[in-house]
Amino acid sequence: MSSTTAEQLSATTLLRFATAGSVDDGKSTLVGRLLHDSKSVLADQLEAVEHASRSRGQEAPDLALLTDGLRAEREQGITIDVAYRYFATARRRFILADTPGHVQYTRNMVTGASTAELTVILVDARNGVVEQTRRHAAIAALLRVPHVVLAVNKMDLVSYEEAVFARIAEEFTAYATELGIPEVTAIPISALAGDNVVEPSATMDWYGGPTVLEHLETVPVSHDLTACHARLPVQYVIRPQTAEHPDYRGYAGQIAAGTFRVGQEVTVLPSGRTSRISGIDLLGTPVDVAWTPQSVTLLLEDDIDISRGDLIVPSGDAPSTSQDVEATVCHVADQPLTVGQRVLLKHTTRTVKAIVKDIPSRLTLDDLSQHPAPGRLVANDIGTVKVRTAEPLALDAYADSRRTGSFLLIDPADGTTLAAGMAGESFATEKAAAAPADDEGWDF
Repeated sequence: MSSTTAEQLSATTLLRFATAGSVDDGKSTLVGRLLHDSKSVLADQLEAVEHASRSRGQEAPDLALLTDGLRAEREQGITIDVAYRYFATARRRFILADTPGHVQYTRNMVTGASTAELTVILVDARNGVVEQTRRHAAIAALLRVPHVVLAVNKMDLVSYEEAVFARIAEEFTAYATELGIPEVTAIPISALAGDNVVEPSATMDWYGGPTVLEHLETVPVSHDLTACHARLPVQYVIRPQTAEHPDYRGYAGQIAAGTFRVGQEVTVLPSGRTSRISGIDLLGTPVDVAWTPQSVTLLLEDDIDISRGDLIVPSGDAPSTSQDVEATVCHVADQPLTVGQRVLLKHTTRTVKAIVKDIPSRLTLDDLSQHPAPGRLVANDIGTVKVRTAEPLALDAYADSRRTGSFLLIDPADGTTLAAGMAGESFATEKAAAAPADDEGWDF
């Protein structure tokens, strides 16, 4: 790469986005078309795809093979794992997560969309909005993905009819509005033919909006988390105890959000002890200020008990600590999550023992109603849980911070991830009231 090209790429913004949709809606073909038509495919990659396509009796290259890399994926013609792809245009750099559409692998969509700023949800124009479409829209809403694109695919199979597109777009937008999704951009496409993916369609002159790539290149993206609540989860305590640094005690970690400055008063949670920042080391160099997502070492004026898993926050902006967590979770394990089950709760760098106190409801995706007291959650369920932890946790509301408002529930027996949790209100339109904790009958 030339120095000029490197400078151009460093000056462009970065967009993390995910693709989702039901089985055979054409996600992998769309991604392949994006990579191919934006000239982001190397010659040897394209040659390998063409060879694989010919061996399967296909005349034209199957662009889905650019992302379906697992042998099982190619044999079955479906996406199983999350496939990450990196590409760039002159206007923006992209990290793409191509997520599975099969209901069995919905859990992987949670993984791919958890860090995304935009989600492309594909719909087969022949089938319209189906249950898996609703499930993926609900997950995008729960994960507070700021931008959602509805790509109505396979328009070539419905004769490019505007009425078909309009009906699907209206139905999906109404559902998304109920979920509290702030923005939906609907685009009619044919990933196989390339209509409205990178180049405008010559057969859909009734559509005057952007192509998929044009929207991806121009959608506003804010990476400025420096104005958010400042949070530093402590990952490691540095004590060299050498002749050169006999009294050095630093608290290292990646700043999850916000900004820290030398002289700033901070509080350590969950203990609640306070001190002031006496120094900040960044890559071995002292600095006066540091911000997310930098990895730094903070030095404090006072020697206080701080260990891995503690959270350093500004004294005037500290979240409350509690042993009772109420959250919406996406259950991702094969074994069910049940009331009374003992789990581990991992929040940032802190892992504590916990018990599932209650599962008040499970979300019904058809009408967004809550099914009360299901007793358990099974794979791919979305529901509300109440968890009691052995030690206090400092959780932000997920709506305020995707980094410090999220957590994992883990099986203590084998380390399997059971559920991904989002603290606080679930959907943006809901106003859930926190119930008082009932500690009776629990160990801690």
